[in-house]
Amino acid sequence: MSKTYFGDETKKALKNFPFSVHPVKMEFILALVKIKKAAAIANFKAGNFSQPIKTAIVKACDEILSGKFKDQFPLSSFQGGAGTAIHMNVNEVIANRATEILLTQKKNITVHPNNHVNRSQSTNDVNPSAIKVASELLLKQLDISLAGLIQTFEQKAKTYAKVLKLGRTHMQDAVPITMGAEFQSYADNLKQDRQNLLQAAKYAGMLNLGGTAVGNSANASPKYIKEVYAELNKITKGRFKPANNLIAKTSGQTDFVIISQATATLCVNLSKIANDFKFMSSGPRGGIGEIILAELQKGSSIMPGKVNPVMPETMNQLYYLVSGNNLTIERAVEGAQMELGVMIPVIADRLLESIQLTAQAVRQFDKLCVSRLKVDAKKCREHLENSTAFSTFLTPKFGYDKISQLVKEAVAKNVSFKQAVINSGLMKEKDWQIFVKEVTSKIL
Repeated sequence: MSKTYFGDETKKALKNFPFSVHPVKMEFILALVKIKKAAAIANFKAGNFSQPIKTAIVKACDEILSGKFKDQFPLSSFQGGAGTAIHMNVNEVIANRATEILLTQKKNITVHPNNHVNRSQSTNDVNPSAIKVASELLLKQLDISLAGLIQTFEQKAKTYAKVLKLGRTHMQDAVPITMGAEFQSYADNLKQDRQNLLQAAKYAGMLNLGGTAVGNSANASPKYIKEVYAELNKITKGRFKPANNLIAKTSGQTDFVIISQATATLCVNLSKIANDFKFMSSGPRGGIGEIILAELQKGSSIMPGKVNPVMPETMNQLYYLVSGNNLTIERAVEGAQMELGVMIPVIADRLLESIQLTAQAVRQFDKLCVSRLKVDAKKCREHLENSTAFSTFLTPKFGYDKISQLVKEAVAKNVSFKQAVINSGLMKEKDWQIFVKEVTSKIL
């Protein structure tokens, strides 16, 4: 750290929260800086301070947004105080850098972190708004990743539309299905998750910015509030707007729960798909082997030739992590007191991690697993023919009890269900072939 731009409040926080966890996420910091830039312009337009101060603050913000001064935001992501320390860290860095800019212009003006950078604002409206600004950007990235995965599944559905396989319920033989239908079911479940996320993203667009300390807009003029949203939308290319009730959004923060739960729901489906992949790819000789996953790395340090389902396992662990984050966020939001939700640091950290990591993991799952998997049509057919899956379609003609008895006989005598039916005299070989053809034609 060549030069220190943060001030006393940041130094106090470094002593108060010396925890060995990662620093505050830069996505959160950058969202705060975007709000500070918008606020500086809005305050100038509202007549709250001079143009030199506005220009210096804007330039300092632009420098940070360009990637400079990352080492000036060293605070632990785990802290108390509704994130006031995080907020003041940003205020101090911007103020001190803005003052330095003015000095180089030979202007004897001091930019104050509270009087200028924080003018018309409070931690209580800035921090929740910054979480939403950061979330909205990350949700767009997640949407792009998820749309790509859905498209890949739909392509697989078309490619393998005619591949018959054994459908399973309770991990037992059920009825015939196609691999294409199975892939399409994954795509359609993910489409619903995508719609849930798009709906949740609308909540990210409703801010309590301008509400200041408790949401009644004390110290924030109507002119400032109008301008700060206009400028923020220019900076972010977003469509942010003030919530209908700023007090409600300051004291209650269930919007973050809605966004988190939509992300967690997606991860539930992804983990379920991953479990299916692990089952269907099991083998190569002692398992199911209906799909073949690309070999990405050695599967074992001792067992030669072993291929592990590393990407499906990654999706399982993504769900575990996001599910835990979701519970943390839910509890943190419930921990609000009177006019303020005070658990902002952990909400910001866990929510942004969940969205960002999910976007990255979905992209990798698509690229390294789903796109590259292959279906073993021969193995699918073998499992189907060796199963009791066609028994259900004989029930309407011969009765449940009779067919159930034939299923048990086939298993007990270790013969195919087809053979058990023929041995019983219910059908001849020719009749069986006609029956199977009729059934499969309906499925296909």
